[in-house]
Amino acid sequence: MKGLYRIGVMAALATVSAVALSQGAGGPPSPEAQAKAAIETRQGLFKVIANQNGPIGAMLRNQREVDTALVTQRMERIKVLSEMIPEVFAMDTRQFKDIKTAALDGIWNSQADFKAKAEALGKAADTVLAVSKTGDKEATLKALRENIGKGCSGCHDSYRAKP
Repeated sequence: MKGLYRIGVMAALATVSAVALSQGAGGPPSPEAQAKAAIETRQGLFKVIANQNGPIGAMLRNQREVDTALVTQRMERIKVLSEMIPEVFAMDTRQFKDIKTAALDGIWNSQADFKAKAEALGKAADTVLAVSKTGDKEATLKALRENIGKGCSGCHDSYRAKP
């Protein structure tokens, strides 16, 4: 199931990139068009991750009842999505200053650390996943508080420009 989900997400992101690259049809895409497509793909991936985190955040803010089955589903997805983060940052887009992005230069200066932080998000999702599968709502909330925020902020603090 996870493999199919991963294939579906990657296909959707590839479609976004292909559409963006085809905007300048008539030859190979320019480096600027490639950078724009890479950035749009990255932004698309993070929008999907944010979408999956939405109900989780509502549970943590007591705006929604804790649903351990939903947490399980979302953590499975976030784990898969986190594995894609290094892949979508393969292209170094630092030189394209005219294209809006929150990605900081450190991503490409510290690839090993960046990859480790993406992996940490996947491990955090795995930890929460194990707890949520027990059905224990309080333990699930505790695991969410102790893991997911740290998993996200670990990367954001170092590699994402402040809004």
